[in-house]
Amino acid sequence: MMRTINLLSLIGMALIFPGLSSCSTDDEDLVRGVWEERSEFEGLARSGAVSFVLGGQAYVGLGFDGSDYLFDFWRYDPGKNTWRPSAVFPGEARSAAVAFSANGKGYVGTGYNGNQYFKDFWEYDPETDVWTQIADLPSGGRYGAVAFSIGEKGYVGAGYDGNYLKDFWQYDPLSGEWQQRVSINGSKRNNAFAFTAGGKGYVGSGNDNGSYNDELWEYDPEQDVWTEKRDLVDEDDEYAYDPPSPRESTVTFVIDGKAYLCTGLSSGNLDDLWEYDPSADTWEQLEYFEGTARQAAVGFAIGNRGYIATGRSSSLRFDDLWELDPFSYED
Repeated sequence: MMRTINLLSLIGMALIFPGLSSCSTDDEDLVRGVWEERSEFEGLARSGAVSFVLGGQAYVGLGFDGSDYLFDFWRYDPGKNTWRPSAVFPGEARSAAVAFSANGKGYVGTGYNGNQYFKDFWEYDPETDVWTQIADLPSGGRYGAVAFSIGEKGYVGAGYDGNYLKDFWQYDPLSGEWQQRVSINGSKRNNAFAFTAGGKGYVGSGNDNGSYNDELWEYDPEQDVWTEKRDLVDEDDEYAYDPPSPRESTVTFVIDGKAYLCTGLSSGNLDDLWEYDPSADTWEQLEYFEGTARQAAVGFAIGNRGYIATGRSSSLRFDDLWELDPFSYED
């Protein structure tokens, strides 16, 4: 069985046995973050799926298995470490859609099926296990967009519809209406990453006309303003840390106000893990992902644990599930 050392335990040991820090440098080599493999996703192995969290459980569905586009959904209970089938998505099967949760419901829309860019959106009610179609995204179909929620509103933007995009839209579940907000600053992008922390939204990196974008932008929904944060490339050697490399098709999740970025595609498939502190605008590298390096996976957080599932490496699709404890060290 894997053993872990909590950060507070290490500090306590150093105080009780101060000689430990002077006679050994082993602790200095420890890298924070412990991975544990959990129960495999019960659907077909796939990439380009979506996920959202409601009531302490994760919902994972859609995607592409290498032959077919999919529309099934599965619910993961971390307390029981079990998967159960959820209501099938009633829209067209698709990959590279987006999802967010708001007002106690899950929302899924956009995506691509090899022939069509989708603009439809659907609302999932966990109490009734029923999907209901809501208003389409007004700007038209796309795939590889970003989505997140702040408060009880959802936000969707960027992506690709034959052209790279940077427009940005807000959805209000109470009114059922979309409202266009100020576009994401900087470059257009597809397959970027996004997350919410401290009441702000963040959008970063992605693919822009074949180049990996190194920008990171913070969105203030109250002011409808984007603020540029530090780039993912330290061109002038000004940072006191090494940032993650620009990439696309990565996963992010947020735990205790910190964002975690893992996997993705750059010059190849990636398996590095990074923690972002929004208050300091700094990145710290943590323990490498213990699964196979991959892109187009799903990531989500439940409580103080993060999870990564599915994805692909070349033509190989995955159905594994990995849990991250970002606060402990592996013994």
